[in-house]
Amino acid sequence: MRLSREDVEHVAALARLGLTEEEIVRLQDQLSMILDQIAVLERLDTASIPPTAQVTALSNVWREDVERASLPREQVLANAPRQSDGFFEVHAVMAGSDSEEA
Repeated sequence: MRLSREDVEHVAALARLGLTEEEIVRLQDQLSMILDQIAVLERLDTASIPPTAQVTALSNVWREDVERASLPREQVLANAPRQSDGFFEVHAVMAGSDSEEA
């Protein structure tokens, strides 16, 4: 399948790419070859192959989820740059115009 120059320019515009004349010509050839290869793959009979999201076996390597005591609040807050009443204090991410700056 041969892509037209207009096809390449349209894809470049969608991707917000500014392409030079040489890049448009080169990409026209390269993208056409990619689509040709996809067309070859589409001719394969895959009816007997089950859909697969992951081709390698997955195994969980995490530790067991075991309940245990948490750290004391003082130890957790020991290295906090700012704290207030036993909580982490952070700057507002989306402060309004009438909110106080910390």
